[in-house]
Amino acid sequence: MQGWFSIDFNFKDLAPVTLRQGVFSRTEKFDGTLQRILTVQDVVNQVKPPGLWLNIQHDTFFSQHNLSMRSFIISLSKNVLINYISSPEVNFLRSIVARFNPRVTKLVFRFIGQDDVEPSTNQTYGSLLKNLTFIKTFASGILVPKSYIWPVDNSLYLQPYTSLVLDAHKEGLQIFASEFANDVPFAYNYSYDPAPEYLSFVDNGDFSVDGVLSDFPVTPSVTIDCFTHLDKNDKPQAKLLIITSEGASGDYPGCTNLAYTKAASDGADVLDCPVQMAKDGIPFCLGSINLIDKTSVSQSPFSNIASTVPELNITNGIVTFNLTWDEIKSLKLSISNPWSEFRLYRNPKARNDGKFVSLVDFLTYAENATTVSGVMISIENAAYLANQGFGVTAAVREALRNAGYNNQTAKKVMIQSKDSSVLKEFKKSRYELVYRVADDIRDIESSPISEIMNFASSVILTKKSVFPSERKFVSGQTDVVQKLQSSNLPAYVQGFNNEFVSQAWDFFSDSSVEMNNYIAGAGIDGVITDFPGTAARYRGNRCLGYKDPPMYLSPVEPGGLLQIMARQLLSPAEAPNPILSESDVVEPPLPPVAKITPTAGNESTADAAPTSPISKSTVVAGILTCCLAILLDIVIF
Repeated sequence: MQGWFSIDFNFKDLAPVTLRQGVFSRTEKFDGTLQRILTVQDVVNQVKPPGLWLNIQHDTFFSQHNLSMRSFIISLSKNVLINYISSPEVNFLRSIVARFNPRVTKLVFRFIGQDDVEPSTNQTYGSLLKNLTFIKTFASGILVPKSYIWPVDNSLYLQPYTSLVLDAHKEGLQIFASEFANDVPFAYNYSYDPAPEYLSFVDNGDFSVDGVLSDFPVTPSVTIDCFTHLDKNDKPQAKLLIITSEGASGDYPGCTNLAYTKAASDGADVLDCPVQMAKDGIPFCLGSINLIDKTSVSQSPFSNIASTVPELNITNGIVTFNLTWDEIKSLKLSISNPWSEFRLYRNPKARNDGKFVSLVDFLTYAENATTVSGVMISIENAAYLANQGFGVTAAVREALRNAGYNNQTAKKVMIQSKDSSVLKEFKKSRYELVYRVADDIRDIESSPISEIMNFASSVILTKKSVFPSERKFVSGQTDVVQKLQSSNLPAYVQGFNNEFVSQAWDFFSDSSVEMNNYIAGAGIDGVITDFPGTAARYRGNRCLGYKDPPMYLSPVEPGGLLQIMARQLLSPAEAPNPILSESDVVEPPLPPVAKITPTAGNESTADAAPTSPISKSTVVAGILTCCLAILLDIVIF
């Protein structure tokens, strides 16, 4: 290795040297904040840590340059209480074992790569792992990479856990796991949520490590204190409505039977169905009107009918009403990868798993899912569809009526749209009408609130409409949520993902920290998320029920990180988000559904006229719903 090494300088020589971030997935914006190199004594005096762990990584190297880490540690221990001393070198720990009381200072042997060679014994660390009795002669514990306990395969999926924790405890050794970080890819089994990863090491029913080493200590602190030993039947500690975004679309292709069943088992309250229309008038659930976005249609025999749809801002698309329901069902669904530009992919093994779900089948499943309290049906592009001969609002009303949702109160029904004209079509119903503000806003005037109250009973906001950010740093907090709630309009927030790149830097790459800010800090009424399991676990957070919650559950101060950033590294201020005005809300009514006359001659799949928006198959399925509910639940899901 070539470079500049500490042994080449006196400490005074290093006085002008400042620290910088060396992990490229983390922000470089604090590199100019003049953070100096600290001595151990500096850390003790300035930080006053509750405990101190010193790692001596290269004793042999320093010894070759006539520098004794043994003398340094022994001298330091006369003035500083050291709780743990770790090293990957056997001889170093052997040389100090007699000088420390194990009840005060524990010596920990650190394992590195299993094929790496330990310099004192000339054995690989993998070989030493098989001789814990030998390790016990000079150490009280071992520190191992987390993969020693929970290995992963080459595809980044978990393998069965090893017996190492049980073996170490049998030998009377403590065991600590290392290499935890929120902002690097870890096993897909954890759905990009760091909390379940920690739980697999401390709350799996079979073993628990004695500690973890983490780059993000807030995450294991919250996880161990607040999330261990939770049960799905525990009383929620936060009033929070959990609404899915295409089911559990972070784990399976959205709007599939698998995504919905996973969401229900994960603790979602409300399952959502973004309604699209097939050419033969059958409404079904899919997150985009453009089949290219969510399916394999571009690799199918239908790829040649792709076209531009300027009214929908589609430059290359195959819209759902170009194909019949049977043709659509012949396609494969594709899992959403919104952060693929960062090489973060969702559950690759399930990238094309699951079946399409019609609106009727969706309603039937939700009605029989005992853990689900309601459904949210999303309707977009209704005006355009009407001009193409499809009455999507009528199709939704008919499906709800046929599924028996008109005559029951057990399940909540929410109709969501960013178009006020759509919600006004349902004004006479008993459903909760939800207006979605699609754009980021910094404020809302009283007149649009009054207008919204004429056609909606709740509102969906973007995350930045609550906590605006600049270059991924939270810059402030709006009072939009409070204004809506003061008018008895619950505020739900959409866009919660687990991938760390979806969150502001202020939230420490932890989806639970982000969620805490919106719930405890902004008081929102519900979340719309691709990962309902994360929200359900947060809602059961036992620490929320404490009279004095721990400090790490305090909401992040908006603008807190910007205040300590070097002035020369501050980004230019971005243009402020707009204020929502009445003109943004008021819309003309939906146009009548056009009657499209089939053209003479042979009709292609692309240009054939639609059948009735309420197809015969839909009506028949709806009529049979009450009789076949259980059968459909088994067969389709």
